[in-house]
Formats: sequence, structure tokens, C-alpha cells
Amino acid sequence: MEELKRLEEVMVKSEDIFDGHILHVKFDTVMLPNGNEATRELIRHIGAVAVVPLTDDGKVIVERQFRYPLGQVITEIPAGKLDSFDEDRLEACKRELREETGYVADEWTELGDYHPAAAYTDERITLYLATGLRKGERELDEDEFLDVVEVPLVDLVKDIALGKITDGKTQVAILKTYLLLKE
Repeated sequence: MEELKRLEEVMVKSEDIFDGHILHVKFDTVMLPNGNEATRELIRHIGAVAVVPLTDDGKVIVERQFRYPLGQVITEIPAGKLDSFDEDRLEACKRELREETGYVADEWTELGDYHPAAAYTDERITLYLATGLRKGERELDEDEFLDVVEVPLVDLVKDIALGKITDGKTQVAILKTYLLLKE
């Protein structure tokens, strides 16, 4: 898309601000399309995956988990970060589903990528739909505390519309699943 090149910003220099386990904060100077310079604070992220586990009777396996930055329990689909930049995203998603919910799936459909905050992070969450579910044992990490519940897909769509589900990846993946199944 050559015509969009005129909108690009080019990095002039980059400074590391913080280098954590998941997040890497940078302070960059960029050249704008008009030739002026500007600064950008950004977060580099290893990447993540998320899944809509759909039962044969139209229910979604969701999690209720306390999220410290929000100070509350929210409803989310199973998700997790990659273990490395080059980890296979589907394999990571299978791992997260099994560890967090105990479920494994026979069929997987990629729903696409989601960028939760493109203005300040390069985080990319690849979304999947999992069907043909079979329940097994959960393998939660030591620091994971969450409840797993089944909710009808249509109820989740309504909850999104009513503002009861505020998690972005969950909203996008649930709505994509709903539309996909309506086709």
C-alpha cells in the first residue's frame, strides 16, 4: 500500500526506560511525515493469545478473575501471554485453554489478531475459536486464581452491549464468534 507510506513515522533514536518480564518500555524520537521530530512512549510486548471455547450447546467457557489494575473481578475469555516471541500461537492457545480451564478442543478456528492499544503498545493478541471441547483437569499457575463458568454465547453478546463485559479482547472475540456462527 504505497499510498499509505506518506503517513509513516520513522524512528530516529530509541531509549530503553524499563525492561521487565512482560513489558519493555521505550522512549523513541521519530521523524514525522512533515519532517519534524516528535517523541513516542511505547510498550513492547511479547504477544498473547485468547480463545472462545464454545460447547456443543452454545455456551462459552469464560473466566472470572480479579484484575489488580482495575481493582475488580471481570469476565474474560481464557488467554495468556506467549512464552517467547517465536512461540507458535495456536500451541500457546491450546496450552492456555488446558491450563486455565482444563478443556481441550478438537477443532480450532483463527479469528484474527487484535491490537488492544495501538497508540502506545505493539501487543498483538491472536484470537481463536475452539470447538469439540472435552473437559479435563486444570493446571493453574501458582499465581492464578480464577473461576470458570459456562455462559450462553447470546448472553455474552447482550452483556457486551450492556457494558457488563469491558475486557476488549473478550468483546472482540465474542462478537466475531457470534457473527461467524450467524453466517
